[in-house]
Amino acid sequence: MYENLLIGFSVFANPMVPIGLIVGALLGYMIGAIPGLGPSLGIALLIPFTYTLDPVVSIVTLVALYAAAEYGGAISAILINSPGTAAAVATSWDGYPLTQQGKAGAALNISIISSGIGIALSTLFLFVTAVPLSEFALNFGPTAYVGLALVGLSLVSTFSGDAPLKGFIALGIGLALATVGLDTQTGVPRFSASPEFFDGFPLVPVLLGLFALSEVLFMIEGGPSPKTKSQPLSGLLAVPLKTFTGMKLLFLRSSIIGYVIGVVPGAGASIASFVSYGVAKRSSKTPDKFGKGSYEGVAASESANNAAVSGALAPLLALGIPGSPTTAIMIGALMIHGIQPGPLLFTTNPEIPYTIFASLWLGMPVMMLIGLAGARFWARVADIPRPAIAAIVTGICFIGAYASENSMFPVYVTLVFGIVGYILRKAEIPLAPIILALVLGDMLESNYRRAMLISNGDYNIFYNSTLTMVLLAIALLSFTLPSLRKAWLWSRKSRA
Repeated sequence: MYENLLIGFSVFANPMVPIGLIVGALLGYMIGAIPGLGPSLGIALLIPFTYTLDPVVSIVTLVALYAAAEYGGAISAILINSPGTAAAVATSWDGYPLTQQGKAGAALNISIISSGIGIALSTLFLFVTAVPLSEFALNFGPTAYVGLALVGLSLVSTFSGDAPLKGFIALGIGLALATVGLDTQTGVPRFSASPEFFDGFPLVPVLLGLFALSEVLFMIEGGPSPKTKSQPLSGLLAVPLKTFTGMKLLFLRSSIIGYVIGVVPGAGASIASFVSYGVAKRSSKTPDKFGKGSYEGVAASESANNAAVSGALAPLLALGIPGSPTTAIMIGALMIHGIQPGPLLFTTNPEIPYTIFASLWLGMPVMMLIGLAGARFWARVADIPRPAIAAIVTGICFIGAYASENSMFPVYVTLVFGIVGYILRKAEIPLAPIILALVLGDMLESNYRRAMLISNGDYNIFYNSTLTMVLLAIALLSFTLPSLRKAWLWSRKSRA
């Protein structure tokens, strides 16, 4: 294990790897600082431009973007009270009051340092837990993989909020899309109107259309954004060291909370930041300062939501199922480079997960430096007019789609899925379950058919494995949990 970690650090001898890390961090800060964008859209936009890169360089760049964009949302939250990401909402509760008090620089300083500490500690937790989990999962057979795929698909209930029915509609759409293409066992075309669809729907154009182009259509519909002006920075490096040493227990507690919640598929950085903020307030000696400009509030939120990044990577690397909508897109990025996430990743491509561990540790001081040095620039990024953002994102979408296959076919797919994504979002149907089903559909189908071949069509093969039964039970419980919760609340209400 430690030998593989040395391999992960050694890849940084290739100059392209640190360059990729820096580029990813820069792009992540820019995307995160713009309200309305975020890590999911940023990764979807960047994937096409990583085709010609070495897979290791590509993954380092994407992970750096993910981590930096998760922090970047704090910039606009602190300066203009407009969180760039949902996970930065709790940061704005104390960050913006600090700005109004003339302490914008100090707030940014604390948020950047807290983010770095959260990433460093949570990566240690990731290293300790992901490897044993993947080693355990190496014992999986076809039936266990079917159960695992169903557990992954059951995350639709967590990605759908209070509308599970709409989540299941999205899941159905994704599974339907996953059936398009040549049958993997017989070679017979399925739902393929033309040879372009023999390989199924191209993943990158689908991602670009659903997430990026649909966002552009919403920008156009919303018209010009209200004019905001970032606040002048002061005291960027004026936070004394004792302020951070006095919060060491808060950093540890918030990082643990963020990582654990991040590991739970579907929970995400937003919940991590809210829970951490609440715990910090209850544990603080000065809880009355929270919401009025508390350094502890900013630190708790930022260390937790950044620790959730590593947490969300744990089920992706070890089991091949996403821990968040952003990691669902990252599964697609790995697959595009011919890398199958999951238990075998640590044996077939160990350089990938261990380079991710190394990049998060080595990237932490780099991101903190970029964040501190470029704070004045990031503050101005949030002032970019919405029409300009829409035009830039549209251009990147079409260029990236064309570059994916050097043809116009992916561009048409992007355009169609942009309109589809817009319609679905107007109907409040979540997009994450579509990608979830699209990337897990093949795992489910191929392993189910393999199990049926092994057993000559006998379904008892699924009941003969305790592990498979446990996974199927977890999937069933996860699928039905929203309905059970609603029924329980209804019964309580009726009794009252």
